[in-house]
Amino acid sequence: MPPVDTHLERREPRRTGHARWVRVCHWLAAASVLTLAFSGFVVLMSHPRLYWGEAGNDLTPALLELPISRNYKHGGWEQNAVFSAARPVVSATRTYDILNENGWGRSLHFLSAWLLVATGAAYVVASVLTGHVGRDLVPRARELAPRALWNDLAARLRKGAEPVVPGPPYGALQRCAYFGVAFVVLPLAVVTGLAMSPAITAAYPFVAGVWGGAQSARTIHFFSFVVLVLFTGGHLFFAARSGFGRQLRALTWGD
Repeated sequence: MPPVDTHLERREPRRTGHARWVRVCHWLAAASVLTLAFSGFVVLMSHPRLYWGEAGNDLTPALLELPISRNYKHGGWEQNAVFSAARPVVSATRTYDILNENGWGRSLHFLSAWLLVATGAAYVVASVLTGHVGRDLVPRARELAPRALWNDLAARLRKGAEPVVPGPPYGALQRCAYFGVAFVVLPLAVVTGLAMSPAITAAYPFVAGVWGGAQSARTIHFFSFVVLVLFTGGHLFFAARSGFGRQLRALTWGD
């Protein structure tokens, strides 16, 4: 047989998968988000009511009540202390045993939040320096069209669709989801979390004021984390459809 002319061989460009710094940031962020979800749920159980504005408590109307602990729809109050007709209720005593053992949850939530902030800052800096954010994350204008997003979703859900190869280049949905979470949802959760800190708002009142009050920031903080949980669920779903083991190896060892 004649020798193969190696100069005529056509080779497909090799995919590099996820960069090592992306893999490290991914798992640090995953650990911190999981801890934040658990500790945040514990904190929310002590007062499962959301408000809008500067103040909110059991004696004021709630924007949303969450049935997640015995503090929801409690047994009521004893005789209220009346101050005047204009401000009829100034205090009241609960007639039930409140669930309020959340000091450890708040401390854990605070510590894991700083881990997420440090990881996110490192990810943003590395993304900018390596060109990852502009090359792989920022959605193109054509990818923001509803039809483009729908076609991408339909292709991923189609039976027998080709599995998604780990790492960039990303599709339209991936770009929008990753960019939205990394540069919109997570920063929003962080700044609204700071707006609930008495130490921060005492020194910088505008941090809470820009959201309309600490209770408004708490409500936005809750819904931003709901979006993050929904993203995580969708992320795991599509990873499973494209081969969970392969995706896990790619994000762990880079294979």
